[in-house]
Amino acid sequence: MSVTQNQDISALLPTLPSMAGKTVAITGCTSGTGLILAQRCGALGAQVLMLNRPSARSAAALRTLRAQRVDARFIPCDLASLASVRAAIDQLNGACPNGLDVLCNNAGIMAVPSRVTVDGLDLQMQTNHLSHFLLSSGAWPLLERAVGARGEARVVNHSSGARRGGELQARYLAKDPAKLGGDGFLGLGKWRRYQQSKLANLLFTYSLHDAIARQRPELAGKVKSLCAHPGPTQTELQAKTLASGGIGWLDRLIVRAIVKQAHSVDAGVMGLVRACCAKDVASLDFYGPIGRGRAGPAVLLPAERNAIGEALVWADSLHSTGLSDFFATR
Repeated sequence: MSVTQNQDISALLPTLPSMAGKTVAITGCTSGTGLILAQRCGALGAQVLMLNRPSARSAAALRTLRAQRVDARFIPCDLASLASVRAAIDQLNGACPNGLDVLCNNAGIMAVPSRVTVDGLDLQMQTNHLSHFLLSSGAWPLLERAVGARGEARVVNHSSGARRGGELQARYLAKDPAKLGGDGFLGLGKWRRYQQSKLANLLFTYSLHDAIARQRPELAGKVKSLCAHPGPTQTELQAKTLASGGIGWLDRLIVRAIVKQAHSVDAGVMGLVRACCAKDVASLDFYGPIGRGRAGPAVLLPAERNAIGEALVWADSLHSTGLSDFFATR
């Protein structure tokens, strides 16, 4: 398969400032965009905290970074378990005595068959959004500490072109995913759940920015809430979808369409690199290729604000993760 190459990343890299003395935490960085982002941050001098499920692949990714002389550390984190996320938060607190400069909520799964997690939530919504919401809340004191020490911190969410396709609905965030109707005719249900989770990523970005301004105004613009989407990118995400079971002809058709127009991982990670590393970013920035289903350079995209969706994702994510106050010190 030929992959569209994008040379803009090579022009971006020399413009990035040193990240020496900074700490970056990244979920889902055993391969693909997460691993490349970890390598880029490490090459700029950052300490990299790799939040992954324990596996041979996560161990290999850690070895890869250390072989490149990156100051990397593994923190076990299974996003399908809120208890595992809370344990990862505890480890983050021990690993970041000087604060956390960047939390990149990168990990995700795509269009896997219907499954309820141990927490009673839809697997895709919990993995892609709700656990990241909880992780971001738990990391808040560390982000505040980084602002005090170095002037700013960032929460970076990873959305997708799949975010388009409908308004956010409360039932996908609720603790009763049986009402979602399973995978449905032709397996479209799994793709609908993916769309909802990726829309939640973007709406969380906006709602976090507003919540900081409302509840922590002294940190507005200092803890920056940003988002990126990769465009169609050749990573292991598509292969995992096909290997997850319950795959029909429509799933294969959709995945093949994605792969056919995909660009390289180096191109796909460009938006994340800008959001996590570039100097000239502002809270609410959203980076990615222009257009629907297109590969291309990551540019600053127009805002996609939706007041109703933003209020919904904030209130229902608090409820489903058991939080009463996102900013409470625990």
